[in-house]
Formats: sequence, C-alpha cells, structure tokens
Amino acid sequence: MKLDPDKESGSKGVRETGEGGALRIGRARDWVIGAALLAALVMAVEWTVGWGPLLVPWRTLSPLLLLALFGLTALSYVLRAVRVYDYFGSRFRGCFPTVLRLSMLHNTANNLLPMRAGEMVFPWLMRRYFGHGFLDAAAALLWIRILDLHFLALIGILILYLRDPSPIWWWAALVWLGGLLLFLPLRGLVSDSRGQSGSALAAKLIRLVRRVLGAAPAQPGIIARVYLWTALTWTLKFTAFAVLLEHFLPVEFWRLLTGVMGSELSSVLPFHGIAGSGSYELAVVAALAPLGVDPSLALAGAVNLHLFLLGSTLVLGGLALLLPKTSVRAGADPPRGSRLGRS
Repeated sequence: MKLDPDKESGSKGVRETGEGGALRIGRARDWVIGAALLAALVMAVEWTVGWGPLLVPWRTLSPLLLLALFGLTALSYVLRAVRVYDYFGSRFRGCFPTVLRLSMLHNTANNLLPMRAGEMVFPWLMRRYFGHGFLDAAAALLWIRILDLHFLALIGILILYLRDPSPIWWWAALVWLGGLLLFLPLRGLVSDSRGQSGSALAAKLIRLVRRVLGAAPAQPGIIARVYLWTALTWTLKFTAFAVLLEHFLPVEFWRLLTGVMGSELSSVLPFHGIAGSGSYELAVVAALAPLGVDPSLALAGAVNLHLFLLGSTLVLGGLALLLPKTSVRAGADPPRGSRLGRS
C-alpha cells in the first residue's frame, strides 16, 4: 500500500486517518515506558524526600506571586501563537483565535503525551484547521524548533556569563546571533536542488529536502520577527520558572536558570514519560547536581516546578477548547519566505 506522507506519519507512533480525521497517538510501548517512569518517580520521591515534606513549601507561596507567574506562562503561550501566526503570514490573516487554539493544544499535547508524541499534533491540527499539508507543517515546525534551540543556546551563554562575568560571553553571544544569517541562502538552496537524478530514491530525497528547505523562513524581516517572538516566549517562561524554582530551591539565579534549562532539554532524552514524569525531573537533577546542589533538594524543586507546569498546562489547555476552530481551507497563501503552497 502506498503511503501518503501528508496523511500518515509513523513518527512517535502518531497516525492520522482520513481527511482531517481522528488522530491515533502513541504506540503501546510508549505508554508502557511512560507509565513505568511515572511509577518510578512517585516511588523515588517518597523514598528520598517524601511527598508530604515536598509539598509543604506551597503553603508559604504568595497567591499573588503564583498568579503573576501563571500570567507570565500564559503570555508565553500566547506569544508562541503569535510566532506561528507571523510565520505563516497572510495564510492565517484574521484567524488568530484559531491559531491560538492550535498552538495551545499543541503545547498541551507536548506536555502531557509520552515520548514527545505531542509534536505531531501540530501538523495534524494545521491540516484539520487550515488544510495545510501534513509534511509541510511538520517541516515548518522543525525550523521553529531550530530557532528554539538557537535561543536556548543563547540563554546558555547568559548562564555562563552570570557564573563568570567576562566580555568574552558578549562576543560569543554576538557571534551566535550572527548565525541567524545562515537562514538567508536557504531559498537559493531550494532552487539549486531542482536537478534530476537517475535514482528514484534520490529524486524522492531531493523533493523531501526541497520541501523542508522551502518551509524555512528566508526573508530577513520574517526571520527577525519570528526570532523576536521566540526570544520573548522563552524569556517569559524562564523568568517565571526560575522565580518559582527559587521558592523551593534557594540557590544562585544562574543555577536556577541551569535547572530550568535542564527541564526544557529533557525533551531530547531518548525516553520521555507520561506528562514528562521522570525524564523531566531527571534532567533537572542532572543539570543541578554537578553544580553542587544536593540531589534530593534538586529533585524536590524539580517535582514542584513540574507540578506548576502541569497545572498551567491543564488550565490553558482547557481554555483553548473555548476558542473557535474555524477551518480555512480554500484560497490560502503559502508561508511568507517560503515557496511552498498547498500540497
């Protein structure tokens, strides 16, 4: 049977059936591994810290501060939607509430589903709401994730500067930002990849590369704006999470940022529990323990930070369901800076 890449994806066990149809998420193995990590986390916390003592600090957390931190987190979700809205340009004009719904549900799925299966919710919803090709949407998400990683590396340079202030880190940041210029020649690479090949497999790979490259932002204005939304999104989230983590783990701010960085990079681990359980905490402890933070204290802080993330996710995911989901399938334009149209 011939497989249409815009209708089905074997990645992470995510499969779309039918035109805008149901989404079957996750293989049984993923859910078993996720459940095992969740159970291991529950037992590890009970044996090392105890759930009662771990939750006690919540009683002394100011409700106003908690509300403010939730507000920063919610605003970061909105800015993620602004980024997607700006990335695709006129294709989404007048549909921001639907884009916001799409973005919030995508982030909710990412935070709750095991083994990063939630990433495939983005192209599925893009196809369902806007008639966008599944593969093209996945390619656009890939470039967005590259921008995410680029800015996370910039935060890493900031952490190094806070730990050991030196002008070298300013120069490193400028050089790293200059790397964004590598996006500019991508459009030319799309044109250069049109040559024919004698191999059918090679021809298919060339077409795939063209689609991936064509989904990248290639105009300076789009690159700058999308990166600005990326920077604001992560700045708000890191600020909120570091301030909250400090309540449970009173250490230097650069160490707190390192812990938050570990939590965000937990997604690159080869295993990822249900709602990130286990893998999220392991990444935070792995980031903080080499810095002299007691592993049991780091674990307690990581669990409480994760509880805040999950609580925010459930609230914002529920609110997303109240937003409109008007589909726009006809007369849509391709993303700005891209040569791809509808597939």
